[in-house]
Amino acid sequence: MTNPSEMLATINGQAVALEQIPRHDLATFQRIVLRETAHGQRVASYFGTASGNPGGIDVFMVLANDANSELNLLSSRIEGDSFPAMTPDCNQLHLFEREIAEQYGLRPEGHPWLKPVRYQASWRPGHDAWNRPEGQPIIPGSGDFYRVEGDEIHEVAVGPVHAGIIEPGHFRFQCHGEHVYHLEIALGYQHRGIEQAMVSQPVKRALHYAETLAGDTTIGHATAHCQLIEALSGCKKTVRAQSLRSIALELERLANHIGDLGALSGDIGFLPTAAYCGRIRGDFLNMTAVLCGNRFGRGMLRPGGTGYDLDAARINDLRTRLDQGEKDAANAIELFFDAPSVLARLEGKGILPAEICHTLGIVGPAARAAGLQRDVRHDQPSGIYRFVQLPLSTWDSADVFARAYVRWLEIRHSIAFIREQLQALPAGSIQAPTGPLKPGHLAVSLIEGWRGELCHVALTGEQGRIQRYKITDPSFHNWAGLAYAMRDQQISDFPLLNKSFNLSYCGHDL
Repeated sequence: MTNPSEMLATINGQAVALEQIPRHDLATFQRIVLRETAHGQRVASYFGTASGNPGGIDVFMVLANDANSELNLLSSRIEGDSFPAMTPDCNQLHLFEREIAEQYGLRPEGHPWLKPVRYQASWRPGHDAWNRPEGQPIIPGSGDFYRVEGDEIHEVAVGPVHAGIIEPGHFRFQCHGEHVYHLEIALGYQHRGIEQAMVSQPVKRALHYAETLAGDTTIGHATAHCQLIEALSGCKKTVRAQSLRSIALELERLANHIGDLGALSGDIGFLPTAAYCGRIRGDFLNMTAVLCGNRFGRGMLRPGGTGYDLDAARINDLRTRLDQGEKDAANAIELFFDAPSVLARLEGKGILPAEICHTLGIVGPAARAAGLQRDVRHDQPSGIYRFVQLPLSTWDSADVFARAYVRWLEIRHSIAFIREQLQALPAGSIQAPTGPLKPGHLAVSLIEGWRGELCHVALTGEQGRIQRYKITDPSFHNWAGLAYAMRDQQISDFPLLNKSFNLSYCGHDL
């Protein structure tokens, strides 16, 4: 049971007054966080804000208690230019503390590997956690890299420019021959300042930023943003709108999972499934276009509901397309999993054990492939998922095979879910009115995107304007999982392991 004097318990998609969130001195704040994470709560979001606090930074923690479907909130204040790092005792905070250091020039003392996250200038002029001279260029990927010393140890540097249509990221391998001892990943090459833009731009413009935050997760991030605005404005969206949103979200999951399985097939040279899935992915993208005219779902969502409805003709069209897509996907993907040569390449590769998933805060299919029952639709449900739940798709071998097979399980569950929603689509309007945002409030919005948990948090000021907007893409949690999974693997297997996670560069870089 949550102690209300220590943490405020809330739920996904609900706004709370800032004055209700318990505020502690920094030592007490850190003691509570470390105690709760040690007992199974996980860090959904941790961020700072300088709004209205000259000379100091307020920090807010969002802890997810999945066992009780609760989100627990607490806050503190950091004075001066440094604070004790919690990362040595809670690895989930590793990147969050680096992010606070970068954004506000606060140095987390004792952090084991303090480097920039996105290589951006500090949001507070004159404050820099690395004491860089004013005007010094901030170059992504610059600085020290972890080194393994020893006879015949060598480094292999890959990227940030890659031989293909791929986003920029730098991978530094420490190897002995083909054997990888350590992989360090440097990102931040396309930092776009999304969080700052969400605050400085009008609310209508913010939806566009959410849709393009990570282009393959248009529906997921747009849903998280809309749910946040609805919570802060007190809007009650209709059941029909919630159902339509869930259809769009599951279609996005289907297209990306099918595309990933095709890409994994290509990485191991199993060309039949690779060729088929490329086309089938397009078929599912076209189903999203039936919904709203855009294959990635742009324009489908609006705060208060959806931008498009379904009539009887389009429902029948979607059913026909879904039936054919299910048959085609089953033929291509079962061919993949039935081939002994495929299984030999997937099984036992890139193991990310459950205990490491707990330690790093891994989310999404990567966590479920290690046997963790971690899914926002089940643990922190919102929208239609409060009433209709999908079965959890898990496996326990924690390897490339598991991450692939969980996708196949989810494909089948998502198809059945969409068919059920189309069969009994609730009547009513698709849009509810949204009013002004509540002043002095905070809201948390969690959505299970196809990669995993999407977390949006917003704080409003006295005039009801958003003062801080924090976004955590699942890639922010999971890149460290890829680095761990590459240990003691062959460097030639990196493309396969990388695709088994299929993380987003721009979702991390924002």
